[in-house]
Amino acid sequence: MEHNKVDTKLQESSYDDQQKWVLDSSLDSRGGVPVRARTGAWRAALFVIANEFSERLSYFGIVTSLVVYLTTILHQDLKMAVRNANYWSGVTTLMPLLGGFVADAYLGRYATVLLATIIYLMGLILLTLSWFIPGLKAFNQEICVEPRKAHEIAFFIAIYLISIGTGGHKPSLESFGADQFEDGHPEERKMKMSYFNWWSTGLCAGVLTAVTVIVYIEDRIGWGVAGIILTVVMATSLLIFLMGRPFYRYRAPTGSPLTPMLQVFVAAISKRHLPCPNDSSLLHELSREEYTKGRFLSSTNNLKFLDKAAIIENRGSENGMAEKKSPWKLATVTKVEELKLLINMIPIWFFTLAFGICATQGTTFFIKQAIIMDRHIGHNFIVPPSSMFALVALSMIIFLTFYEKLLVPILRRVTGNERGISIYWTVTDRLAEEISGKSLFGKDLNSSRLDRFYWTLAALTAVNMCFFVIVAKKYTYKSVQSSLAVADGGDDVEAASVGNTSKYT
Repeated sequence: MEHNKVDTKLQESSYDDQQKWVLDSSLDSRGGVPVRARTGAWRAALFVIANEFSERLSYFGIVTSLVVYLTTILHQDLKMAVRNANYWSGVTTLMPLLGGFVADAYLGRYATVLLATIIYLMGLILLTLSWFIPGLKAFNQEICVEPRKAHEIAFFIAIYLISIGTGGHKPSLESFGADQFEDGHPEERKMKMSYFNWWSTGLCAGVLTAVTVIVYIEDRIGWGVAGIILTVVMATSLLIFLMGRPFYRYRAPTGSPLTPMLQVFVAAISKRHLPCPNDSSLLHELSREEYTKGRFLSSTNNLKFLDKAAIIENRGSENGMAEKKSPWKLATVTKVEELKLLINMIPIWFFTLAFGICATQGTTFFIKQAIIMDRHIGHNFIVPPSSMFALVALSMIIFLTFYEKLLVPILRRVTGNERGISIYWTVTDRLAEEISGKSLFGKDLNSSRLDRFYWTLAALTAVNMCFFVIVAKKYTYKSVQSSLAVADGGDDVEAASVGNTSKYT
């Protein structure tokens, strides 16, 4: 009886601690355990969303007008302009790989976002100065047919600085915002699911403002004035981001994410001759006290070969103890499952490539086509060509509002699933791909065969969609569980990860 009372008191104490403190290995601004009531959740996430709005405003204020700028200010022909735009988009797409590595291995997400914002701001300042410093100013486009070399150099340096800044933002800012919600806390987990939708809304608001207000200023008032506005907005967002510092929850850098994956592969290959045990509790896992991330993943039945990395060959012997000390010889179940999750996402990534090829046309050929369209509304107002991209942002905002406020609450009640349908994954941002040939592209639109080019894209997308449906039907989310399972050594482990983990059945 007394023993039961003690257990009850311990459970109540544990529950009280969970409500007061954030126990997912996060740190507050002073390096201590965060107090739930003072840090994180929406009070911190709003600062992050504001920063994303500014970044998307600047990015789409540039990318949607890039081909126009290259053809009118720098006097490049259509093929050269599209090629340079795609080169820049390609570099911008790849830079998050470097930014994510730096954030995970060295700086952490907060410091990476801060550094990326400063680099981004440097690019915007240089871009703006290139329109006001006499030695850098572009020649009058109506008089000169060749660009000023100094302006061209300054312009490309500026946009590639912006590319580097984007590389730090994309992998870190959204994740840093998600870090403000604890997966193990039911209320915050539900908030986190809404966070991604509001994040997308803020993103689309930045896009919409860029392709309406900013491009109108570029088209009607001047590129320099637009540059000043983007620079001021980015500087303001940097100050806002810094203001949120006392409210943020931080995660310490955990080292390169590639190393643990490689360790699992090496350990699994070295034990390829061993049979996988039917009982997953025989696989190696750390105790709750040893594990620093605060949560565990339970073993799943797919990709069983990788489970061999968690087999303890000489349990209880000195060799077994030595094996546990070497991550190249023995991996935990959690590390094995993290690698499985990544592998299971590869088919989804692959079948977004066709979308990326189509999406990049929205900032290249679509904009150039809009230039030669009749864009008059009434007698006096002319829609800027880059504003055609506003239709994309508007459709996303309308759908996300419908999804968040109407569809998800209904489906939560009908299905009993707290996600509603699912969290929409955006696993690749934009893949710049150049598909060119002499028979399709000429010096300008009139000498090009964009009709054949678009038919090719339509066929590619149709084939891709068929394969994507097959892959998507095999994809299932790993459901959130609050129950505990017994792992190696009798320690408690969380039976499942939360939110965005998945597996193939």
